Amino acid sequence: SVRLVESGGGPVQAGGSLTLSCATSGDIASCRCMAWFRQVPGKHGEGVALIDDDGDTKYGDFVNGRFNISLDSTKSNLTLQMNNLVPEDTAMYYCAAEVLWARCAVLYSPGFRYWGQGTQVTVSS
Repeated sequence: SVRLVESGGGPVQAGGSLTLSCATSGDIASCRCMAWFRQVPGKHGEGVALIDDDGDTKYGDFVNGRFNISLDSTKSNLTLQMNNLVPEDTAMYYCAAEVLWARCAVLYSPGFRYWGQGTQVTVSS
């Protein structure tokens, strides 16, 4: 089993930056990729960023170079560095992990097995 715990969310002004972290425990070595997703109540969730064991990354279409996902060598901490934030980035952000390579090919939430509890990001104008 894998446990994921997000942190780093909070209020931020438009144009500002925020760094989210996801601490891992359990059998994280079995996972082939990790990702960030975000959710606004009543709306479909969005894939934010993904990183796999090769270090390859994927980003949602809305990111436009503003965010960077990284993972330390032991997979202890997943980080999402968010820059130039806009109010549309306001959401609950979730950390996720998946064990199957095939599911790591797509930034798609149903393909991810393990999830954290989420951390709220609120961007004010």
